[in-house]
Amino acid sequence: MSRTAQFRFTGGAFLAAALMWWLGSMLLPVKIGTYFEAEVFAPIHEQFRLWIWIYRVQIFGMITALIAFIALASFASESAAKVMIWPGAAVIAAGLIVGALGEAFYYHHGAWGAKELAGKSPEEMKAFVQALKVDTEYVTCLVRFGRVFSGLGLVVLAWGLWLGGALPRVLVGAAALIGFAAMALTMGLPDNDAVYMPVYHAFMLWLAVTGVVIVRGGIKFADAASR
Repeated sequence: MSRTAQFRFTGGAFLAAALMWWLGSMLLPVKIGTYFEAEVFAPIHEQFRLWIWIYRVQIFGMITALIAFIALASFASESAAKVMIWPGAAVIAAGLIVGALGEAFYYHHGAWGAKELAGKSPEEMKAFVQALKVDTEYVTCLVRFGRVFSGLGLVVLAWGLWLGGALPRVLVGAAALIGFAAMALTMGLPDNDAVYMPVYHAFMLWLAVTGVVIVRGGIKFADAASR
């Protein structure tokens, strides 16, 4: 595989991840929120196919981001910065997997609840939602830890990229700021998606810009042997 093809694959993975993850989140016809409410199931049932497919796009976008970060880390094999880049990418991967598992919970129970509650009484809907609360409380921890792990990994990765000189300093500095913000907001405040959303949008933009930079200019570590 040529060096140019490697850059195109890696940059393309970043671009695809940003597109799928962001569009999947923004175009989802029914937003669930932190906890399920009885009112969400009827709209999901009305747009069932659209809802599940857009949710799948979002989750696939998260996993594609994992592919992108691992591909990025693979370029550090000849650089001393790999001692930070590889662990950073690994922690990001863990965060993305944990976050995707959290989203899969909402995806599954939203679809299952929409089918299960079709035509049911308000009392049955409330009982169903109440039964989900304990599990949902646990899943909120998965979502939060996914954000924290991804943020921590992004900071470590950015440190390695900064020392290795692999990408523009502005881009690397932005990654570190996004990582710090993700950790601070998630650990410092109660569950509040509205507060976290600016960090989410900044991360999606960073993924897209990083993809463009890699496709156009490639990745080159200052201390790596030329090939």
